[in-house]
Amino acid sequence: MALSASIHKVSLDITDMDRQYYQSHELTVAMHPSETAFRLLVRIIAFALNAHEHLGFTKGLAVDGEPELWQKTLSDEIELWVDFGQVDEKRIRKACGRSKQVRIYTYQARKSTIWWEQSRKSLSRHANLGVFHIDADGVEALLDRHMKLQCIIDDGEVTLSNETQSIPVIVAELE
Repeated sequence: MALSASIHKVSLDITDMDRQYYQSHELTVAMHPSETAFRLLVRIIAFALNAHEHLGFTKGLAVDGEPELWQKTLSDEIELWVDFGQVDEKRIRKACGRSKQVRIYTYQARKSTIWWEQSRKSLSRHANLGVFHIDADGVEALLDRHMKLQCIIDDGEVTLSNETQSIPVIVAELE
């Protein structure tokens, strides 16, 4: 019997002083059976970093031709394509051709370093690509089926918190 995704309801308040973005979002996020709590929260952090009224989660791991997050125009053009981990170069080329902006967020330091060293030169030709590493040790402690989270972004510093604890998150662009 196949395991099904677990559904998480997230009430996310974003205070992004760097972009002057102050909004609350009610999100329904599916956690694939193969996904870790850490990865799910990295997706939520990436949502907060790129928050926009048209940004949304896709079917993610279940569909090959879609990113995990995207922002589309009303005419269905992709403005922002967001993927996670050590993404295949072919997929990144496709994304850069289809979207105005592409962001890759890595989250496993050792694997990400190796992947980036191997990929950096070939990926540098994509002017619309940004690659970032998220270091969020302990963030999985915030996981719950019904989460009320606050994300504060100020001068490049990110903090994700709930009613009882705050977790500093380091987001660094890979160069």
